[in-house]
Amino acid sequence: MGRLGERLAALRERGEGALIPFVTAGDPDLETTEALIPALVDAGADAVEIGVPFSDPLGDGPTIQRASERALRSGTSLRRVLELVKNLRPRVDVPLVLMGYANCLYTMGEENFAIAAQSAGVDGIIVVDLPPEEGESLFAAVRGRDIDPVLLAAPTTTSERLARLARETRGFLYCVALTGVTGARGTLDLGIEETVKRVRASSDVPVCVGFGVSKPEHAARIAEFADGVVVGSALIDRIAAAPSPTAAVDAAAEFVASLKAPLRASGGAAAIR
Repeated sequence: MGRLGERLAALRERGEGALIPFVTAGDPDLETTEALIPALVDAGADAVEIGVPFSDPLGDGPTIQRASERALRSGTSLRRVLELVKNLRPRVDVPLVLMGYANCLYTMGEENFAIAAQSAGVDGIIVVDLPPEEGESLFAAVRGRDIDPVLLAAPTTTSERLARLARETRGFLYCVALTGVTGARGTLDLGIEETVKRVRASSDVPVCVGFGVSKPEHAARIAEFADGVVVGSALIDRIAAAPSPTAAVDAAAEFVASLKAPLRASGGAAAIR
């Protein structure tokens, strides 16, 4: 079991929900991201998803699209994101998970990417547009380097396919809370609870829920039936609205602390078992 699985298992054991914030690397620049991630960890993040900016992020809504555009304009690339992780690794002990699109990884080459990611200290990858049938060789390459490929499930995923995804994912299964692209929502679609129940019927794999989460109340509700919460667009909105990089780090850390508070000793994961 890698660092990602160990972290989620430890949180489940004590009945605490995991908080996994998402940030786009290089938004507004890599120096800010390098300051931001340790601040999020200090504020309570149990793992951090680091978005690799891409010119056509088809799974993302306007907030993360704009973040990718800003990051690309600042010169961010996959290789520079890996350098960022390597620089952070001595100072950050929580799992660091890269989230991006297949084109970026295949351009580097499957084995080359796996070697570079392991050397940098990456703990997991989420490839938004790569289903397991098409990603077998890439996922095998990273698993061979002790990096967890985290798979995604949607509300429309059949129970049969959910069982397969739960078997093949590593670290956790990422359950998308809605149909459509990423973006903060004022209300939470609790149809996702049924999806998580269907996963539980066939597997004990940790399940984290994302897409649309924007409030501490959302995090608290999700922790009643899932192992963790992923928050992206609502966090990036605060980073983008800040008047300076220092203010962005402070605003992001404050928001993450507010989201983590209801997850501490939430009892959600313990109740599921």
